[in-house]
Amino acid sequence: MSTSTSASAAAETPKVEISDLHKFFGELHVLRGIDLIVPPGSVTVLIGPSGSGKSTLLRCINELESIDAGRIRVDGELIGMREVERGGRTELHALSDKARAAQRAKIGMVFQRFNLFPHMTALENVMEAPVQVKKMPKDRARKRGIELLERVGLGDRLEHYPSQLSGGQQQRVAIARALAMDPELMLFDEPTSALDPELVGEVLQVMKDLATSGMTMVVVTHEMGFAREVGDQLIFMDGGVICESGDPVDVLDNPQVERTRAFLSSVL
Repeated sequence: MSTSTSASAAAETPKVEISDLHKFFGELHVLRGIDLIVPPGSVTVLIGPSGSGKSTLLRCINELESIDAGRIRVDGELIGMREVERGGRTELHALSDKARAAQRAKIGMVFQRFNLFPHMTALENVMEAPVQVKKMPKDRARKRGIELLERVGLGDRLEHYPSQLSGGQQQRVAIARALAMDPELMLFDEPTSALDPELVGEVLQVMKDLATSGMTMVVVTHEMGFAREVGDQLIFMDGGVICESGDPVDVLDNPQVERTRAFLSSVL
């Protein structure tokens, strides 16, 4: 992202704004006061050791996990809750399931495991959510599904079932399926870590093309080359906190924090 683009993006409402976010699993304090801003049209890459809270943070953004303290806003809208002024105090009230579903529909997510419906073709997998959730007419959903599968390089695999596709192809179907809901934000949770090494590149290329198109993305990954080439900001997490953040090239080549240095020396 150019300097002028960065400056204009900073002046806009952040696509994602997280403030003092805490999350517990029982006694385990997995997110410990996370503050993060994701500008519109940018790519934020989260790295860190297993158990550092990266995936939990993603799952909080699209409400797959509830939060215990703090605020998450997407496009300025509070996620999962609404603020009510009462007696000079601000109270938080949980949103209805319908309101939460409407928020979640704007956020696409791609998981480590592809989670495709095995009894549906690639095209049917991509059509399913627009038809069922958005009540899109089937002919329109089909046309859109074909466009998206062509976009991810699978125009010749429309009628193939997941079992007939490689892992990389299945993950590209999963990306097309997420895009079918026309999300304003895409979350990727280690999208290549379940793939054979020779299939990683084809999925990363689709993600690079998506970034080039201006999609706002938050990506948990171990692919440091992707972080360097595509990322606008790199976040290193460990123990539920953000230890270091900045321009990916700066963080990767000149980490300032010992924990970051130790992690990078083990993966680079």
